[in-house]
Amino acid sequence: MFGKLVARRPRRALALASTLLLGASLTACSPPTSDEGGGGGSDEIILGRSMDTTTLDLSRNFCDSCQIYNGAVYETLLTATAADAELEPLLAESWEANEDNTEFTFHLRDDVTFADGSPLEAKDVKWSWERLKNIKGNASFMMDGVSGIDTPDEHTVVVHSEYPNSAFFNIASASYMGIINSDVAIENGATADENAESSDEAEQWFMANSAGSGQYVLDSYQEGSSLVLTQNENYWGEEPNFSKVTIKDVADSSSQLQQLQQGDIDVAMQLSFDALDQIEADDNIASEVVPTYNFVYVALSPGAPGAPEALGDPEVRDAIRKAIDYDTVIDAVVAGHADKQSTAIPNGFDGSADLPLPEYDVAAAKKQLADAGYADGFDIDVTFPTFTIYGVNFSTMFQSIQQSLSEVGITLNLNPIEYSAWSEQLGSAGIPMTSVYYAPDHPDTVQYAQYFSRAEGATWGDRAGLPADPKQTDLMADSLAQTGDERLATLTELGQAMYDDAIILPIANPQVILANGTNVEGNNYHITHNIDLEQLTFTD
Repeated sequence: MFGKLVARRPRRALALASTLLLGASLTACSPPTSDEGGGGGSDEIILGRSMDTTTLDLSRNFCDSCQIYNGAVYETLLTATAADAELEPLLAESWEANEDNTEFTFHLRDDVTFADGSPLEAKDVKWSWERLKNIKGNASFMMDGVSGIDTPDEHTVVVHSEYPNSAFFNIASASYMGIINSDVAIENGATADENAESSDEAEQWFMANSAGSGQYVLDSYQEGSSLVLTQNENYWGEEPNFSKVTIKDVADSSSQLQQLQQGDIDVAMQLSFDALDQIEADDNIASEVVPTYNFVYVALSPGAPGAPEALGDPEVRDAIRKAIDYDTVIDAVVAGHADKQSTAIPNGFDGSADLPLPEYDVAAAKKQLADAGYADGFDIDVTFPTFTIYGVNFSTMFQSIQQSLSEVGITLNLNPIEYSAWSEQLGSAGIPMTSVYYAPDHPDTVQYAQYFSRAEGATWGDRAGLPADPKQTDLMADSLAQTGDERLATLTELGQAMYDDAIILPIANPQVILANGTNVEGNNYHITHNIDLEQLTFTD
C-alpha cells in the first residue's frame, strides 16, 4: 500500500469507521430563542474546558488544549479529514515520496498569506520544522530521522529522512507540524539553529502573540482564565464562522454544566457521565455520546526517584495490571462509557486488533507477586494531577485503583497536586506511578511506538528509566519501511512487546459527551484537533 506514493494518494492507518470522527449536528429538544444558549455575542463562541496549556509556543507545546489552539492559528501542509481520517491538502497542493520513502516532496499553494499579509513560502516550512526538531520539546520526536530539508524554490519543500518513513505524510498532518511566519518569529527572538534548545528566546513572545496563517490569531491568554482568538483579517481561505473564539478555563464538569445551562458558555467539552441523565433531560442542551481514540493510562517508572525495587520486575508490573478491577474503575469514572484497551496503541489503530485486553485476576496477581518475592506486597507513592479529562477524574480513578490493589497487598499513597507542578515533576525527576492521557497527534500508529515503547529514544522508555530494547527499535524501524499486511504484523508484534513491558497500563478508552446550547451546530470530536472549529456554527 505504501511503496511509491502518488500525489494526493495518502496512506492511512486507522481501521475505525468514520463514525468515530463525527461532525455531529445535534438534535435540539426545542428551538432556542434569541436570548437562549450561547454565552457570546452573535459572532462569538465560548467553549468551556479545563485547559492543560503550559505554553502557546507551537514548537514547545504538547497538550489537548494546544491541539485546538494550534489547529485554529497555525496550519499544516496536510490535514486529516473529520470524516474518515484520510489526508487531504491544506497548505500543500500535492505531495509525493520516492521509491523507498526516504524523500518527501511537498508542492505548496502560491496564494497563502500569514496573518500579517506576507506570503507563506517554502523557507517558512523549513524553518518551522527545523525549529521543532532543534527546540527538543515534547513533540520534537515527530522530526526523528529527518536529516535535511531543501527548498529548491519558493513553493517546493523536499524532506530527507535517514531511514524509510512511511508515516511521514501522516506526521505532517499533526497540529505540532504547523507553519510559523519565520521572519516575524526571528524578529522576536526565535531561532531554528541546532542549539535552539538553549538559544531560542521567543517563548514569552508566543504567549502574547501568534504568527500563523490560520483562520484565527491570538488575542489574549490568561492562565487559569481564558484563551481568546480573533478572526484573521488576512485569511487566505474561507471566512471563519466566528469573529471571536473564547476558550474559557472551567475546571470541573459540574461548573461546565452549570455555565452551559446558564448560557455563559456555548460548548462544554469535559462533562462527566454522572450528569448524563441531567444533560439529556435539559431542553436547552443538545448532546450526543461518541467514541474516541483517546485513552487514560497508569504509567509505571521503575527508574524514578522513590520507586520501590519491585517495580523493576516486569512480572510485578504485570501483577499490578491483573490486580486492577477495570470494570469497577470504568463504572466509577465514566459510568461504564469506556472500553478496555490493551496497550498504548488505541483500539482501531493498526496493530491493536490482536493484542490481549487486560483481565482482572486477583489470584493470578497474588501468585505472581509471591513468586517474585513480594507476597506481602509493598507501597508505591502515586503523584497525579488534580484533573478531569475525557470525563475521567483522576482522583476518583486512583481511589478505585487503590481499593483494587489493596486486595493483593499493594498500598498506594495518593498525592494529588496541581497540573503545572505535576507536569514539571514528570518532565524532570520522574514519578514512580502516575496517570496521564493521550489523544492522537496524527492517524498513524508509529506515534505510539515513538512515545510509549522502549525503542531507542522513545519518550516513556526514557521516563521509565529502563534501557532501550533493540528488538523494539528494530520493529519500529521495520514498520516504517513496510506496507500492508507485513507492516500490520510488525506493528502487532511491537504492540505485544509494549504489552509485555507493562510500563503503560491503559485504564479506559472513554467515550465523550458532546454538549452545547441548542443554537449551536457541528459540535464534533476531531482526531488531531480534539474539536474542529470550522465545523461549529450558530443556527441563528
